Amino acid sequence: MNETPQSKGGRRRAATLSADERSEIASQAAKTRWDNAKKLPKATHGSADHPLKIGDIEIPCYVLEDGTRVLSQRGTLGGLGLSQGSSGGTGGDRLASFATGKAISPFISSELLALIENPIRFRHPGGGGAAFGYPATILPEICEAVLSARQAGALQRQQMHIAAQCEALVRAFAKVGIVALVDEATGYQSARDRDELHRLLSVYLSEERLAWAKRFPDEFYKQIYRLRGWKWPVGKAKTPLLGHITNDIVYDRLPPGVLPKLRELNPTDEETKRRKHRHHQFLSEEVGQPDLRDHILQIIPLMKVSRTWDGFKRLVDVAFPKKGTQIELDIEDE
Repeated sequence: MNETPQSKGGRRRAATLSADERSEIASQAAKTRWDNAKKLPKATHGSADHPLKIGDIEIPCYVLEDGTRVLSQRGTLGGLGLSQGSSGGTGGDRLASFATGKAISPFISSELLALIENPIRFRHPGGGGAAFGYPATILPEICEAVLSARQAGALQRQQMHIAAQCEALVRAFAKVGIVALVDEATGYQSARDRDELHRLLSVYLSEERLAWAKRFPDEFYKQIYRLRGWKWPVGKAKTPLLGHITNDIVYDRLPPGVLPKLRELNPTDEETKRRKHRHHQFLSEEVGQPDLRDHILQIIPLMKVSRTWDGFKRLVDVAFPKKGTQIELDIEDE
């Protein structure tokens, strides 16, 4: 083996060090590698034991903490039928070499090539060492490029098996989207739903309680009193039942998760058994408040055309069903 001047110098320096000094240097090097690894994005879902399965093809897949779906570098090469290359290279070198080859390069976009040449470095979910991968969405793009090259007669004979592998992958992608496949394999779909709810609430609710303003017109309460058979007008002393009714026909018909979060932000006082503020004061001015207004303006006409409270409730359940409830369509009494 040919040695470089740097490696020779390194060996000479190592020979002059004591065992304790060599141990300390090795320890510091390990700590540096670990510190650098901790700075990498972490995979929150996925493992090699639960790979993405497409026919006979298995590719380890992960979801990073920012939601990026990643296919392992080694698994991507295997899925495409590519070898790992020489011992001195890496999987990334092999895929990049393939993508820039004479047969395939005319069919690879510059954006796709940039993703191939810059694999994602990340940490495994269990806190292991660094790994390399690619965004899951590049796999269909690579397959399309390979199949286009085959159709154009540009592939070499020894590359035809790669095209056959890509064809099998594309057929699977036609049935289920690649992102959905990764989410299913990693178990990320439940976390994805929670993340989507969190993003919704972040724009739907206000970070600070807004000043009180009249959001429910008198007509809203007037129609409730009419349908319930209660005397109107009543002044300020409205029935406490209005809070339960408003939650039922208004707040509980807003996007799922909004009412529980409002109850958390605006809890009931233990002494008075009342809430200090109105729920609508915690809705954002940009999204929450306009949606509340639109909902109220849509249910008031339903109140006006209804003759009974039960009839109105059936109309509301049809027009604005609560999540997980069955809709009753028999409204002949109206």
